[in-house]
Amino acid sequence: MEGGAGSGGWDLVVGVGAARGVGAEEVSASVCAVLARAGLERSAVLALVTVAARANEPGLVAGAELLGLPLFARAARELAEVPVPHPSERVRAAVGTPGVAEAAACLGPVSGAPVGELLVAKTRGVGERPRCTVAVARHGRAVDAVAEGRADAGSGPAGGSVDTRVGQQTS
Repeated sequence: MEGGAGSGGWDLVVGVGAARGVGAEEVSASVCAVLARAGLERSAVLALVTVAARANEPGLVAGAELLGLPLFARAARELAEVPVPHPSERVRAAVGTPGVAEAAACLGPVSGAPVGELLVAKTRGVGERPRCTVAVARHGRAVDAVAEGRADAGSGPAGGSVDTRVGQQTS
């Protein structure tokens, strides 16, 4: 799978942090706005990644569907191991990690893959009272297998076995 224009031949992963009650349109519009401001092509985005505690948030799930992208979940403990430039104690108290969007973008959907390079730092979502944050990281070819369904992805919302996508448990 080749990365899209504006990605330099790499796959982009979008990390999304979300408050309860976030709307699908806000998630979708926020992702598109951040990519456009950074001059990155939507077609280069492989997946959205978030914290497991928010993976079943209806607006986040529906936002990923609007974008036509798979949504992957990573455990808070995994995200907490990724250094982020904009940690938040409020986020740590809410979901168990000091950063979701940046850490999720850098960690990506594939367990054990190299950490990606943060291209766009945590950015507040669109709207009068944003309920999400978005960050973008660049990953190498290691995450291609995810798009083709050949690799294990981060742990799912139940924190159980490996998921390929939110809501699709493997046995």
